[in-house]
Parts: sequence; structure tokens; C-alpha cells
Amino acid sequence: MKIAVLPGDGIGPEVTAAALRVLDALALPGVTLFEGDVGGVAYERHGLPLPAETLEIARTADAVLFGAVGDRRYDSLPRDLRPEQAILGLRRELGLFANLRPAAGWPGLEDLSPLRPELARGIDLLVVRELTGDVYFGAKGERTSDSGERQGWDEMSYGEAEVRRIAHTAFRAAQSRRGRLTSVDKANVLETSRLWREVVSQVAGEYPEVRTEHMYVDNAAMQLVRSPGQFDVILTGNLFGDILSDQASACVGSIGLLPSASLGERRTEYGAFGLYEPIHGSAPDIAGRGLANPLAAILSLAMLLRHSLGRDTDAGRVERAVARVLASGVRGADLGGDAGTDAIADAVVQELGETD
Repeated sequence: MKIAVLPGDGIGPEVTAAALRVLDALALPGVTLFEGDVGGVAYERHGLPLPAETLEIARTADAVLFGAVGDRRYDSLPRDLRPEQAILGLRRELGLFANLRPAAGWPGLEDLSPLRPELARGIDLLVVRELTGDVYFGAKGERTSDSGERQGWDEMSYGEAEVRRIAHTAFRAAQSRRGRLTSVDKANVLETSRLWREVVSQVAGEYPEVRTEHMYVDNAAMQLVRSPGQFDVILTGNLFGDILSDQASACVGSIGLLPSASLGERRTEYGAFGLYEPIHGSAPDIAGRGLANPLAAILSLAMLLRHSLGRDTDAGRVERAVARVLASGVRGADLGGDAGTDAIADAVVQELGETD
């Protein structure tokens, strides 16, 4: 079982190292790690945010464990050299079109949510976000208007096949959860969303056991705050999914607790090839200080074990260990505690040694 480890920038190396400590504690047989440079550190060492050798490491692996990329030092670089191009390039080159972002409330952490405790307790949803289309990957540029003004422009588009394949991913996820799917778009304004809604409605006919509804993105944002417990699976495009999944993390109470999986159509000997990363970003302001909460990276490892390595039992062990650590009061600063990265990782490793 080959895992490509791409720590990246900022707190990425710190939280990735914590996740690898947990992996080591599981003592799985036959796991080999291959590390590569990505993001700003790759630009510094290779002149590119996604060097060819890093891409090759990822292509030949069964799964990718990704840290984070980005730093304000690189904001002035041309777009194609900025660290964020690394993750976009990996998604495109590896065919990772489906992003799964679960968000669920943790017992005892309801007071960290900006929502009322009874609302926070009811959060248990999965955002299924299309990753390789939409405005992020459309043509873009800058032009000058007839009056001499500079204009920035971005093309938003989706093809039927793109919408259909992500819809199938979301409906299959809903089948294994509570059987409810909310497709989010802006079909009252955008032609792209009209096509999206039509295709999702067609696919819904193949899943009669799943209750399907359509919702405009502005209403979805409001409902996530007003009544988040109504959502089971949220299916949406790249731009709306980016925003709504971050909003869902804020409703839970901390972006430092949420993992993600990016999957495609490729299968390996063990499961689905995928890239796994915490959603919190590189947080350069606290990088190197040992303050980062590694739980999102550790939970991303659990998703890797489940989806790509077929180790559901081990994934459950990791998730239960995290739950016990949180219940014991070992928390990072983002959760109102004072535990550092190493202390949190120590606690998870220790819990793994306990009998489930």
C-alpha cells in the first residue's frame, strides 16, 4: 500500500507529521510512504508549485495524504506559479472530480458553535462538491473595456457528463446515509445552474429511494444557519461547494476538525484512489510554533484508510480515538484549549492503545 505524503506549506508539515504518527501507531503491514514537495516549498526548491516528480509520486500511489499550501509571501507571483495551483493541478491531473466534506457536531463542543447548542447538535451532513469544473477551471483573464477600464472575467461552465458523474457520487453517498439529497444551484439566474438542475433531476430518477430537493445557494446558506439538521447530503458545484463547506465547518465550531476526501474514477487494488486533506489551509501565522490542531489531518487519514485502503475497522479506531480525546478535554487553541500539536497527537496515539 503506497501513500504519497505531500506536507506542503505553513502548518501542513506539522499536522501531516501528527497524522503519520497515528498511522505508525496502527502498525499496518505493507505500507510504504513516498514524500514530495508541493506548494510554496516546491516553488522555492524547484521553481514550480507542482513539480513533475511530485505529480509522478502521486500518480503511482494508492492514496495521497496532503497537508496545505499557501503563504502571503507568494501572493505577488504570477497565477501559474502560486502555491494554490498545486492542489488545482493535482485535482485536474489525477482526475479527482468529487470532493467529500463531512461536517458533524461533536458531543461536548456545542458551545464552540455560533449556533444554539440544540442546532449544533443536529449537524450531520456531507457536502459533495464537484472539483474539476466550474469557474475555477474555466477560461479567465483581464481585458480593457471600450471606456478604457480594466475588467477581470471568469468563465463558468459545466457539461452534462460532468454533472451526471458527480450526481451519481452524491446519490450513492445518500443511499449509505439517511437517504436525503439537496442539490444546490442558482438556476433562477445562471444558465450553468439550469443545466445542473435538469441533469440532477434526470439522475434522481435512478435513485427513487433517495428523497431529492433543489435549493438556491443563497437559501442554502441561510438554512445552514437556521436549520442545519435538515441536511443529509448536499450536492453542488465547485464554487458554491467551496463556500458552503466552509460555512458548515463554522457551524460545527472549528475548521480544525474537518477532513476531506477528493476522489475520482480510478480504482486501486485496495479501494478508490483519492487525495485526503484537512480543510483548514496553511495558517502561516502560527506555522512552526507547534500550536496547530492536527485533528482534521488525523481524521483525513481515517478517510484515507476507509476509502483508499479498505481499512474500515482501522478508520473507525482512529475516529473513536479522536472522539475520546475531545471528550477528555485535550483541545487546541481553536477549541478553547491550550494543547499543542504534539500533545494532541500524543493523546490520540495513547487512545489507540486503549481497548475499543
